[in-house]
Amino acid sequence: MKLHELQPAEGSRKERKRIGRGIGTGNGKTAGRGHKGQNARSGGGVRPGFEGGQNPLYRRLPKRGFNNPFRKEFAVVNIEELNSFAAGTEVTPEVLLEKGIVKNPLGGIKVLGNGEITVQLTVKANKFSQSAVEKIQAAGGKTEVI
Repeated sequence: MKLHELQPAEGSRKERKRIGRGIGTGNGKTAGRGHKGQNARSGGGVRPGFEGGQNPLYRRLPKRGFNNPFRKEFAVVNIEELNSFAAGTEVTPEVLLEKGIVKNPLGGIKVLGNGEITVQLTVKANKFSQSAVEKIQAAGGKTEVI
């Protein structure tokens, strides 16, 4: 295959509907907008959520909940992902970032106990789940809260 032979897959492209191009097209004169009215005008129409002056749904419903501005989001690492490290390695947030296990450390790293660990490691993180601590220690490793 050569560059000049490339073309889109069958049925993936659609021709644009050419409106306002004469009576014979079926979309001439008013161009499919009907006669007069707000939607027939250029720039016409109403904003999303507008209900013709009736109090809109987003204003009729009560506000609910609370968003804590001081909430800390943690990047999650399951212990099964730590099996890729050699035995005796010290696993820190920097090492996890380097290896690509964590893309964005957010407010810190939390290690969860999903899966099994077979390697003896020293894991340093901001938080640990109880099951993660038990499984790491059962494999002969240590946990350290930063």
